[in-house]
Formats: sequence, C-alpha cells, structure tokens
Amino acid sequence: MARIVLVHGAFSGAWCWEPVLPGLRAAGHTMQTVDLPGSGEDRTPVAGVTLAAYAERVGDALREGSPAVLVGHSMGGMVITQAAALYPERVAALVYVTAFLPSDGQSLIDLTALPEGADDQVQANLVVAGDPPVATMPAAASRQALFACCDDTQAAWAVQRMGSQPVLPFTQPVNLGGAGADAFAALPRAYVSCTLDRAIPVALQRRMLQSAGCDPVIELVTDHSPWISRSDELVTALDGLAAGR
Repeated sequence: MARIVLVHGAFSGAWCWEPVLPGLRAAGHTMQTVDLPGSGEDRTPVAGVTLAAYAERVGDALREGSPAVLVGHSMGGMVITQAAALYPERVAALVYVTAFLPSDGQSLIDLTALPEGADDQVQANLVVAGDPPVATMPAAASRQALFACCDDTQAAWAVQRMGSQPVLPFTQPVNLGGAGADAFAALPRAYVSCTLDRAIPVALQRRMLQSAGCDPVIELVTDHSPWISRSDELVTALDGLAAGR
C-alpha cells in the first residue's frame, strides 16, 4: 500500500491526525506526520517560521522514504504545494483536505481575500499581537469556526491542544517555477471538500480545486476538521485515494 505524509494546518500540530492513524494503518498504509516549525512540539522561534521553512520540513520527511502521497489540511495545502514544487520526484500524489490550494504567486491571504472567501470565520476571529506578529483563536470562536460538527468531547480535545500561529507564512506566496515545474504540474491532485466548512467556505474550496484541476473530488458533509468530526469517513477517502481508487 501507500506511504502517506500528513501535514497539519494553522494553530495545530501532528497531533491532529491521531484519530485517523489507526484506520489508515489497518488499511495497510505507512504514515508519517510532521510538526511544522513552531507548531506542536517544535520550538522553532517565531522569527524562523516561514513558508519556506515549512516546505523544507516536509521535504525532510519526503526524503526519508519512497515517493509519498502528500496530504495537507487547511494551511497545510499551501505547505504541500510548495514542498511538492521543490521535490516533485518525492511525491506520488497530492491530496488537499479542505485546504488552501494556491496558484503560482498566491499567498494564503490572497486566497482568503477572494470573493468566495468572504464568510471565513477564522479571519473574522483572529487575535493578532506581537512583533513578529502571532495569531491566536479564542476557544469559543474555534469551537464554532473549526469544530462545529464535533461533539463536545471531541471539540474540547482539539481546542485545548491548539496553539498560536505565526502570521508571516500566511502572507508569503508560493513559487511554483524552477527546474521541477513540469514534474510538479504533472502530479495527480485530489481534493476532499467539506461542505459545512466555516473556515474555508465551500465556494472558495470549489474555486481552488477547479482551478487546479483536482480529480477526484470527494465531498464530506462536515466542518473544517474532518480528521476528528468524520474520522472514519476521512480514513475511507484517504485510503481510496492513496490506493488509486
């Protein structure tokens, strides 16, 4: 079966994938999760947290084994896009789980500013402070924006693990040119769309996935965090995509 590298989103860490790992292992896949710089258990100083540093961290994981199915959630979509552009020979396929999916030269902030992103409840509730700036999400806002389809136990488990998020990577555009541009452009791309997402509105998801030519597209009727709100359904989706079904 497949080797799968899983990349988390903002305010999160490798911990977020814990609910889906047993199911993917049972299906025969080999998984690797990463803490992006400054996230989870990683203690990179805020000044060192950039989109380039994120991509290099994923590149390190990709070099540890055979070409992998590279999965990104939310902001992780920006990261896997940049990492795959740098190391297309280490990537078997790209899977975006209700994730940002940029074109060349676009940043995450650029994508949220599109008309289809107008109802983004993350941007509406960010609290930004410091120099370099760091964003946090209040617990109540997180519950509604990220975990609306979770039960109270699931939501509490996730909310208490959320951390702060350096803002700089949100502002930095992907660079998809270079020597590997043709190989990157040829990579298979799939999208798991969450139709009740309040963080990346479904209209924005559809604009991005259509622009990128994602095929197949799998829809889950849930919130922004299917790794906990619909973990069994996400396992089924990732298993099928990783196995080429």
